[in-house]
Amino acid sequence: MNWKNQKRFAMTGGGHEGFLGAVYEAKKPADVAALYDKWAATYEAEMAQAGYRHPSICLALLARHLPRGDAPILDAGAGTGLIGEWLRIAGYPEVEALDISEGMLAVARLKQCYTGFHCMALGGALPFADGAYAGIVSAGVFTSGHVGPEGLDELVRICRRGGVIVLTVKGTLWDGGFSARVDAFAKAGRVMLAEVTEPYVSMPGEVATTPSRAVVLKVV
Repeated sequence: MNWKNQKRFAMTGGGHEGFLGAVYEAKKPADVAALYDKWAATYEAEMAQAGYRHPSICLALLARHLPRGDAPILDAGAGTGLIGEWLRIAGYPEVEALDISEGMLAVARLKQCYTGFHCMALGGALPFADGAYAGIVSAGVFTSGHVGPEGLDELVRICRRGGVIVLTVKGTLWDGGFSARVDAFAKAGRVMLAEVTEPYVSMPGEVATTPSRAVVLKVV
């Protein structure tokens, strides 16, 4: 496929550029889910071609801050199961997957690396008990067209004391209320900001992308 055809393919909704643009612009959770359902079969290959970094950065940070074997872990925004597969290799045997797209979760199921599956959206109430998880990881979810700062509230609630939450945050969202929400939780004595990375480009294969940060919160 030559450059002109690649560009046309992306503009008409095919390829990672077309899907990314569509999900970033989506207004309703149902629209986001439908788009990811369509993308599920080719998602991993296309994101790998773009040099997608969020999952590997989240894995490294979780391994740094959460003792090996701590359980259970929630992969919030699991997609096709990239992080779940790596977490098992890294020594975290009990990981549950949560994602808005049943199509993405269907691919994740094939990897046989998750102990549970939850098809639902972040941003509202979650059907889990307080302190249910030893760790939570969320890669690429706090971004345009997905979940805003309000999605952090439930993650803090369902992570146990001493547990960690590792997530990536797009720069515009970080400056648009997410940083302030983290500060509010810290001042209330609910979390400690354990680590924040320097801004980085999540997909260096793209022509232009807004930088993101990875954040580690320890629940206290």
